[in-house]
Order: sequence, then structure tokens, then C-alpha cells
Amino acid sequence: MNEAQHPVNPVFYGIESYQKINQYIQEKKPSSIFVLVDTNTQDHCLASFLKYISTDLPIEVIEIEAGEENKHIETCTGVWNALSELGADRKSLMINLGGGVVTDLGGFVASTFKRGIPFINVPTTLLSMVDASVGGKTGVDLGNLKNQVGVIVQAEMVLIDSNYLQTLSPREMRSGLAEILKHGLIADETYWNRLKDLSSLDLSDLDVIIEHSVNLKSKIVKQDPYERTIRKNLNFGHTLGHAIESFYLTHPEKDKLLHGEAIAIGMILESFISTELLKFPSNKLQEITTTIIKLFGGVAIDMKDINEINSLLKHDKKNSNGKVKFVLLEDISCPKRDIEVPEDLIIKSFEFYSSLNLTNH
Repeated sequence: MNEAQHPVNPVFYGIESYQKINQYIQEKKPSSIFVLVDTNTQDHCLASFLKYISTDLPIEVIEIEAGEENKHIETCTGVWNALSELGADRKSLMINLGGGVVTDLGGFVASTFKRGIPFINVPTTLLSMVDASVGGKTGVDLGNLKNQVGVIVQAEMVLIDSNYLQTLSPREMRSGLAEILKHGLIADETYWNRLKDLSSLDLSDLDVIIEHSVNLKSKIVKQDPYERTIRKNLNFGHTLGHAIESFYLTHPEKDKLLHGEAIAIGMILESFISTELLKFPSNKLQEITTTIIKLFGGVAIDMKDINEINSLLKHDKKNSNGKVKFVLLEDISCPKRDIEVPEDLIIKSFEFYSSLNLTNH
């Protein structure tokens, strides 16, 4: 399948992006416009977004509760009902203004409502700017299993305005850095070397970094939109990271982890496994570990929880024929995919993580 058949959603940055959305509305003439927000973006981002939109069309706002725990089919049902009640038709346009939950869920709702209406993503978190909003993955969680239900459908466009990042907490900003670090580890060692020294970022650094990360991801998605080959490389850190995230999300006695925090742990674990299985250089494992712990601190994972985390692996979407498949590193920017990992080595990776000098999350 060639690139012409599978264009990746165009991405626009800064003030220019609002000109692009206004031009799109003028040319496509949607029948109505719906903006999906969550409780956070309703308060912090909606007013500044709407002031840039110039149209005489009615704009309806649909609000959902913020948080990964609300990324499920019941929330979709609420949005589908709201669209129906507000008279949405197949020529309506949906704009998803928010983080990864809003862009994932909003894209899924739009691509299934009346068998598909066009949607535009306006990510407001660092994580969604560099990852969730780009590449066409939409979907929701099924119980505690991440992104089990969804489709790959490209947005009409993605608008990235780093000014929205001023509304984020330092913790949310760090969460987004995990995916940026991953892009360096799987695709660009020079980029990784630059990132590992960034202890404090300002927004001008971030604009360049965001664009570089989006370009790295878009290049991979263009080659493999449906994740049959090279796109799987983007899952580095996610096989164990998603299982850890799911476990902490649904365990009543545990503090929730943000997506990036769980993926950061996953990258340490999977880098360790890479040294054991693929002879990934141990000095680079040390480098990855030091960089991530310095940024994120650590989480004291109880060894008795590991069996439960392991049991979540069997539901991972990357599996085939009941086998858990990992993306590992032969070297930085040399990923190897579809690697089976024995269970005792997974446990050993958790023991390695627990042996680090961790500060509690």
C-alpha cells in the first residue's frame, strides 16, 4: 500500500494552524460544528481556541469527564446521544480539543457516528501533541485493558499550538516527555543524546522538539499506517508499560500512574530485557535508566503485584497466537520487533528495576 493511498493527517503549528482550520471550514462547508472537550479543556482551553475560529456556523460544545478512567464505551454512548440530540448529520465536523483521552475517544466517536464524520484533532497536552493525536489511532479501553476497541482513521488535520501547554502541571509535562524520549531511542540517537541532557525546557525548545517528534512518528506511520511492520517500533516500552498502567489504573489501593510515567518504567524494563536477549550495550542501559529516573523518579512496584501485571500482558494488542511480542533494542535507534520474551526474564527485569535507587512516586 503506497503513501498516496494512506496520507497521514497533515499537521499545522502555531497561529498558522488556525488559518488552516478556518480555510477548511470555508471550503468544506460542514453543516454544523461540534467541539469535544473534557472538564479540564472546557475550563482552560476552550475560550482561547474559539476566539481564533471565524465562522457563522453554529458551534456546539460537548463535554466529557477528564481522565483515563472515563475512556470507555459508556462515555462514547453519551457523546453519540448528544450528537444525535443536537442534530449532527454526516456533513457535521467534530473538533477534539484535549489530551489523548479526548483525541482517542473523539476520533473513535466521529469515525463511527453515522458510519463516519470528519474530525480534527487539537491536542492540548505534550503527550497528545507528540503521540496520541497523530497517526490515526482512535479507541477506548475495555475495562482495565488499554485501547482494546478502536479503528485507525486519519483526522482531517492536527493543529498543534504549544501555548496550551502553559495550562499543564509539571507532572503532565513530564508524562509527554516519555514518548519524546522513546522517539529518540527507536529512531534517532542524536535526538536521544540531545534529550537526555534537557533538565529544564522552555516553550521555544519545545516547539522544535515537538515538531521533530511528530515528523519522526509521521514518517513511520506513512510507511505502515496499519501497524503491520515498522509502525510496531513505536510500541517500545509499551508492552510492559501498558500492563503497568492498567494495573495501577484499576487497583483500588494504588495511586494512578499517568501514561508517560508507566511507559517510562516500561522503557527501563524493556531496555534491560534487550541487554539480556539482544546484547544491547549495558552502558546504554545505564544511560537510559539514569535519564528516566532523574526525570520521573521511581515507583516501588511490589514483587507480589508482578503476576497480576504479567497476566494483563496476554491481552496486549501486539500479541499473536497467544504469544506476547516485544519491541526491543539492539542499539539506540536499532529496534527489533516481534521478539518473544520468556516469563522468567520479565520477572528479572522487574527485579532489576526494583534494585535501582528509587524515590517513591
